[in-house]
Amino acid sequence: MKRIIAFALTIVPAAVWAQGTGFVVKIKVGSAEPKAKAYLNYRLAGKIVTDSAMANNGIFQFKGMITEPTMAQLVLDHKGAGLSKLGRDADMRLMYLEKADISLTSKDSIKNALITGSKLNDENKKFEAFTAVPDKAMAQVNAEYNAAPADKKNNPDFMNGLQTRFNKAQEDKKSLLLQYAKQNPASYISLIALTQAGGQDIDVAVIEPLYKNLSANVRNTTAGKAFEKSIDAARATTIGAAAPVFTQNDVNDKPVSLANFKGKYVLVDFWASWCGPCRGENPNVVKAYHKYKDKNFTILGVSLDRPGNKEQWLAAIKADGLEWTQVSDLKFWDNDAAKLYGIKSIPQNYLIDPDGKIIGKNLRGDDLNKKLASILD
Repeated sequence: MKRIIAFALTIVPAAVWAQGTGFVVKIKVGSAEPKAKAYLNYRLAGKIVTDSAMANNGIFQFKGMITEPTMAQLVLDHKGAGLSKLGRDADMRLMYLEKADISLTSKDSIKNALITGSKLNDENKKFEAFTAVPDKAMAQVNAEYNAAPADKKNNPDFMNGLQTRFNKAQEDKKSLLLQYAKQNPASYISLIALTQAGGQDIDVAVIEPLYKNLSANVRNTTAGKAFEKSIDAARATTIGAAAPVFTQNDVNDKPVSLANFKGKYVLVDFWASWCGPCRGENPNVVKAYHKYKDKNFTILGVSLDRPGNKEQWLAAIKADGLEWTQVSDLKFWDNDAAKLYGIKSIPQNYLIDPDGKIIGKNLRGDDLNKKLASILD
């Protein structure tokens, strides 16, 4: 079970952001030790920027330029040990950058700091309050799972109970996200809310009208345009749609097209050698393949392995016994086929009928076997 973190921002006029805006962040945390050092991490023009500052008269200060609402991570190294040496319990928090003099003040830590001088962060605080009930419910389920002994985690009744509660909280959260987006069409946070509500399998009929209702300023941001592409990809891969055709090289560097499989039921399986859940699911896929490979069914594996990692990809194919056709452009998350299908997490798959139409997706474990049995047995 996983908790979704809400990223929330507010928009300012696009014309202003397009020119670039300056921000100032000032941090005052108790009486900082002389060796203490603060770090600010954010993304600019597709690259990660990491800035650092020592305290001057007890205040850490950052200045910079951004072109759009920008999420940032602040870390305070109280002892000056070095960023790479800070563990999972590092004093860290997320915040948002905008054209403003932003102040963070606290007696003891950045985690507990009060943020002032920023409309973006003010709205984020209100949004967190708006979704607090389901967020708290999901956090409670996660806490119970983490605290449970091994025998409880192996108890189906216990796990099903947790999953039911978690799913209910997720649905409650989604309803609030959609409500917020509908009520606040001029706010950038509504775009973030819709992105979260859409998840990995966007319901176009629900999400697209709310997206189109957002202000032009919001839709024309980088994130807005990217989400529009995700909606387009989701529309192209709905049940009943013609499966988008792609061509990539196989393990022998020979081009293979999805069009080559027309006339068969084919499972397009997105995975990667580095993906633990994918490797865990592979035995189920292997089982399905051997059961139905003589009934006009096959699989086309599409790997999101990293550039230069062909050997790892080939080793995983051999280790997991994946006997079907495998292709990859070795571009990691920039895999062209994955982008065509709007893939944002793996494992993920699409079942395509002999006419090239999508008849199933995200079929795992028993769901895959049940679907194949319903059409091939």
